[in-house]
Amino acid sequence: MKEANGLKERTKQFALRIIRLFGSLPKSTEAQVLGKQLLRSGTSVGPNYREAHRGRSKAEFIAKCGDSLRELEESAYWLELLVDDEIVAVSKLQPLRGECDELTAIFVTIIKRAKEST
Repeated sequence: MKEANGLKERTKQFALRIIRLFGSLPKSTEAQVLGKQLLRSGTSVGPNYREAHRGRSKAEFIAKCGDSLRELEESAYWLELLVDDEIVAVSKLQPLRGECDELTAIFVTIIKRAKEST
């Protein structure tokens, strides 16, 4: 249970970092379009994980964790585009990209273990 609460907080902090990043983006159309996509995906990870713990079955838990994983993968994509289009410096996004990668690895492990225990 402690691990679940830790991941709930970690996904919440990830969302807050995404929100702050969005607020600091340039007001250009490109930056705002990419930023809004990132805002949607990056703030969806935590709610999906919380819903996973309210699931009625192991299959529902796995599905909701899968949703979190998909949102993380999408977030990684938008972060890459922000860097590749030179909207945000790679050095500024490196910590956030690292956290996204770590969370992705955690969710892959959670899903794998949940499937193995079925």
